[in-house]
Amino acid sequence: QVQLVESGGGLVQAGGSLRLACAASGGSSRTYAMGWFRQAPGKEREFVAGIAWSGTTTYSTDSVKGRFTISRDNTKNTVYLQMNGLKPEDTAVYYCAARRVSITTKTYDYDYWGQGTQVTVSS
Repeated sequence: QVQLVESGGGLVQAGGSLRLACAASGGSSRTYAMGWFRQAPGKEREFVAGIAWSGTTTYSTDSVKGRFTISRDNTKNTVYLQMNGLKPEDTAVYYCAARRVSITTKTYDYDYWGQGTQVTVSS
């Protein structure tokens, strides 16, 4: 069983930056692929970025490319999402998730989820 705890959310003005962190514990979390998802009010949860267990492979959705960077530190069992150039449309609850094997963009492929952290971007 893997437990995930997100942190780093908050309120920021448009154009600002935040760094989210997801601390993992239990199981062999450092061997899991990790993903960041987000869910805005009234919308479905959507994939933002993912990273393979080794950290050598990453993938992000088009709307955040060039602005968000996913990384991981397996010595700390932590995954990060550096968010720069934030826009009001990035406002959502951000979740991290873990699954064995490879990155996917589908929520149903992930076995473990954190409780989420709120990111609010004001215009």
